[in-house]
Amino acid sequence: MVGVVAASAAVAALTGVTPAASVAAAVSAAPSSAAAAAKASAGLAKVSGRGRVFYPYSPRDDIRFSVDAQAAPFSRPVDGLPQGMPTDARGKVTIYHWSPEKKQGRRAEAAVDCLVTGGGSATLSAVVTQSEDPGEIGERLGFSVMSGGPGRGRFGFSWAVSNVDVVDGKAVFPHVGTCMAPAPFAAVRKGGFKVRHGELPPLPAGWGKRAGAVGEAGAR
Repeated sequence: MVGVVAASAAVAALTGVTPAASVAAAVSAAPSSAAAAAKASAGLAKVSGRGRVFYPYSPRDDIRFSVDAQAAPFSRPVDGLPQGMPTDARGKVTIYHWSPEKKQGRRAEAAVDCLVTGGGSATLSAVVTQSEDPGEIGERLGFSVMSGGPGRGRFGFSWAVSNVDVVDGKAVFPHVGTCMAPAPFAAVRKGGFKVRHGELPPLPAGWGKRAGAVGEAGAR
């Protein structure tokens, strides 16, 4: 399995016009594209931060994650879901793991494809794009996050203590689905993470039978 690692601003000036007048004129004319974008993203779910975690089965290992993920609803159309999903997201997760016992470390990066939040916690998934093990590229991993730093923040990852199935009496490791991850079982030792909760967005018109099935399930 994958080795566990490791504001925008705009200034405008109008010749011969005071700053206050400039702002008033701009606002009265029309909102800028930057302002519109900021307003649109204000209520979206987001997870950010970096931290070292404690994994009880490898207590001496240096295990670190960094996360920069933001919801991007209905941005990943696929066959059968031409308008994407309400939990679509973008961003990056970096994973680093150093084992003093084995005297080796590994690092990987993964592109976020799903994010869902609930208060101060979140689950997300990401597909490996870079790794020291070429066989891991293209694999989806699941992560869970609880807001906070040492003593409060926690982190979970799909390949450690979960995601095992039994087929014909034998343990197998199935693929990780979007946003699928265990509870954040590992305590944050250093650094921390911040979860900004965002409610699920309304479904777009004509989302299709798949949308109806999800809506019905949520209403029960």
